Amino acid sequence: MDNSKKTQDHHIVQDATDTLSLSDVNGSIEAPKDGSFWRKLLAFSGPGALVAVGYMDPGNWVTSVGGGAQYHYVMLSIVLISSLVAMMLQYMAGKLGIVRQEDLAQATRDRTNKPGGIALWIMTELALMATDIAEVIGGAIALHLLFGWSMIASVLTTAFDVVLLLLLMKFGFRKIEAIVMTLIITILVIFGYLVILSNPNLVDLFGGYLPQLQAVSTHGPKGVDSPLLMSLGIIGATVMPHNLYLHSSISQTRKVDRKDKGAVKEAVRFMTWDSNIQLSLAFVINSFLLILGASLFFGQADSVGTFGDMYNALGNTSIAGAIASPVLSTLFAVALLASGQNSTITGTLTGEIIMEGFLHMRIPMWLRRVVTRGLALIPVIGFTLYYGGQEGELDKLLLNSQVFLSIALPFAMAPLIMFTSSKKIMGEFVNPKWMIILGWLTFIVLTGLNIKLIVDMVTGWIG
Repeated sequence: MDNSKKTQDHHIVQDATDTLSLSDVNGSIEAPKDGSFWRKLLAFSGPGALVAVGYMDPGNWVTSVGGGAQYHYVMLSIVLISSLVAMMLQYMAGKLGIVRQEDLAQATRDRTNKPGGIALWIMTELALMATDIAEVIGGAIALHLLFGWSMIASVLTTAFDVVLLLLLMKFGFRKIEAIVMTLIITILVIFGYLVILSNPNLVDLFGGYLPQLQAVSTHGPKGVDSPLLMSLGIIGATVMPHNLYLHSSISQTRKVDRKDKGAVKEAVRFMTWDSNIQLSLAFVINSFLLILGASLFFGQADSVGTFGDMYNALGNTSIAGAIASPVLSTLFAVALLASGQNSTITGTLTGEIIMEGFLHMRIPMWLRRVVTRGLALIPVIGFTLYYGGQEGELDKLLLNSQVFLSIALPFAMAPLIMFTSSKKIMGEFVNPKWMIILGWLTFIVLTGLNIKLIVDMVTGWIG
């Protein structure tokens, strides 16, 4: 190692212009060149799980359960559409990383001027902060429910998850993927069990997957959120901007012979399998959340407006019926805590990716985590102190953070669709025409709904 390199390693802030995305783990996992389909799929499985946790974080809980409690099964169509859009976008992101060997942040920064790159970095950091707010609130409420700690003590405790993350990183990337997958299965089993006990009406349930105009109406029953606000909250909580940056980076963790087009094509193929399988699990979990809200709490939305209300309702026979028990309440809180910790891991990795990609700057992971979590803690602590630890106010902050994610999503979607639809950039791996059309149509519809929501909100404030 030369002296300049030694000197650089002593600096907290380092230059990252010539490094691969997440260089410490880039190409670190061997992928078999021969073997059965299942052996290869197992080798490529893992990045999809890290992406999928963002689709089942605490933000999804409040929007999905609330959507079911307020509008029965109507919002299932939004969950389905969001999941299908997510599969398409994550395919594009993973493909960009494998084919170009650069993540979305690097690709965007290299193809925009400096002011544009910085503006997009700020928007992405705000989206990451909104994501972390949901994780702080979800984790804090879970600790409060499980151990009876005060809300402010629970919020402050979430600041120490950086220690947990640093310990996990020492195990290696493959171990992190396994831990995340275990937590996903835990959440899936818990909510599958709760849904079976809730005995939903199957005809109404499957009918809810058919799109309905009511899902994007700006008018709702008095005292509850409008369907459009709830739909955009579900979209923002499901198709999260930071996941596009994350997947474009961690899809590069498998060692692929870049000179062999067949090997690259195979890597894209198995990345797609991995991503779609894991996102299908996320879709099932989000459906379970909404079904639980619809089957147990429809007509009683005012009784389950917060995580604490949901926790108490699962133990209250007058609300949840004969299935109510303290065990169900505890399982709910455990799954909530697992969800928040899962998302913490991926949020920190994404923070490193966007800082290196947009600013060509690298800082230690512990410092990156402290900055991200510190910025998220400020509004949460402020709300907690101002409202005296009222969970209802924290849940409102959480819902609004998910709506912001929906507003931020087009800023990540546009460059992703643009890059992967360019034959000059992607060569033979360019998006097919039907995907290009569908991608831009999705972008236009989502942007239009966001503009409508903002106009309605501003009009409401003025009026």
